[in-house]
Order: sequence, then structure tokens, then C-alpha cells
Amino acid sequence: MKNVNVTYWSLTIVFAGLMLWSAIPDLMSTSDAVLIINKQLGYPAYFTPFIGFVKILGVIAILIPGYPRIKEWAYAGFAYDLSAAAYSSYYSERAVGQPVAKTAMIMLIYVVFAIASYVYYHKKLKSDSSANTNRPAMA
Repeated sequence: MKNVNVTYWSLTIVFAGLMLWSAIPDLMSTSDAVLIINKQLGYPAYFTPFIGFVKILGVIAILIPGYPRIKEWAYAGFAYDLSAAAYSSYYSERAVGQPVAKTAMIMLIYVVFAIASYVYYHKKLKSDSSANTNRPAMA
């Protein structure tokens, strides 16, 4: 149980850090974020701070202990975000003739940590519930 807990929190903190690292420039609408999201990918200007704000909410949701339903929604939101980012990057880079490999490798890092964190979240839930059922009842 302790190994699952340590692995879960290690993976989740790294994943949350990656998502926070990508959210802050979006929220602040830095020139790099605007260039990538609005100019290269073609999303509207209001989308940049919105996606940054939502990513920060997701990071908070996966880091706060408890609230399993909110965590599930946060992981689902991150899955949509990462899928949309990979899809948009892939097709925008193909359209302008740039190599896609760099974006694919960056997205792969995010996706691997997202999946690993989610898998260990469920392993942690399972080990926590089995630990609670093995305890003797208190009178």
C-alpha cells in the first residue's frame, strides 16, 4: 500500500507540475501562448486564458485529497485537453509543412504522466478500500 501511495503522489505531482507549467502562460496570455494557441493552432483569443484557468482548476482537483468524482472529471478534462492539443498540433504542423516529431514527443511525455497518474489513482483507491475492509471493527 505504501509503494502505491508514494508512486501515485510522485506521478501526480509531476503531472500536475507539467499541467501547471503549461497553464500559467495561457492564463497570463503571454506572447508565446498567444502565438501557439491563437496564431499557429487558430483558436480564438478568448480561448487562451480560459484554457489556462481550467487547467489550474484541474491541477487543484487532482492534488486535493478526497473528492473522487471531481478527480475523475479533472482527469477526463486533461484527457480531452491533451487529445485536442495533440490533434491540433499535428494537423497545424502538417498544414504548414513542419516536422511533427517534436510536438509528438512533447505530447507523449504529458500523456504518459497523465495515464500513469490515473492508473495509480485507481490502484490507490483499491488499496485504500482493501485496507479499510481489513481493519477490525471498533466497538
